[in-house]
Amino acid sequence: MEKQKIVVLTGAGMSAESGLKTFRDANGLWEGHDVMEVASPEGFAKNPELVFEFYNQRRRQLLQVKPNDGHHALVKLESHFEVSIITQNVDNLHEQAGSTNVLHLHGELLKVRSIVDESAVQDWTIDLNLGDTDSNGNQLRPHIVWFGEMVPMLEPSIEITSQSEVLIIIGTSMQVYPAASLANYAPQGIPIYFIDPKPSVNPSDYTNLKVIEENASVGVPMLVSKLIENNSAL
Repeated sequence: MEKQKIVVLTGAGMSAESGLKTFRDANGLWEGHDVMEVASPEGFAKNPELVFEFYNQRRRQLLQVKPNDGHHALVKLESHFEVSIITQNVDNLHEQAGSTNVLHLHGELLKVRSIVDESAVQDWTIDLNLGDTDSNGNQLRPHIVWFGEMVPMLEPSIEITSQSEVLIIIGTSMQVYPAASLANYAPQGIPIYFIDPKPSVNPSDYTNLKVIEENASVGVPMLVSKLIENNSAL
């Protein structure tokens, strides 16, 4: 029997309990920085050292944290369903936990790419500095989608979401576009679950929406257990 297709959209709240600061909280990453200084092509051109140091700090922090119970619960979900995770997060905590089908909308912190060739991507776990180059001598930059840049993984994400049979949205404000628009591509009437301690949606926003007002580490295992139990009963 074919496994049911579950698509999971995750935002900053998915990783917050692992100790990673979120971008838009009161004490978030932008504090002390104009967002355009550290996350735009213009900011990079103006002051690359500042941009490098901003992401170097994020990378160092990521290397010190671990997946939380929410991440691990999504791995468990894979044993019973066909699970695709589309994340706004640039960390690798889903992969660390063991999820095997993860698409990063906004890039990946542990990767860098050539400023000349966007396809020249490589793994990177140490600080990135001016003078670090690809094999052709071109400067490397964080493999992050900055404000004002195209989101190359958006089309594949839309395609995946349009085939979902269940949609789970975790820890996102639903205010970061184009990621926030993905839920609109889910087939009409499928079950949609929204997990967030301060949900920014109402049950009337989507057909067949259930809101779970919990942190990811509590709400995700709770929902996963329920979905697996219901699936086993079929």
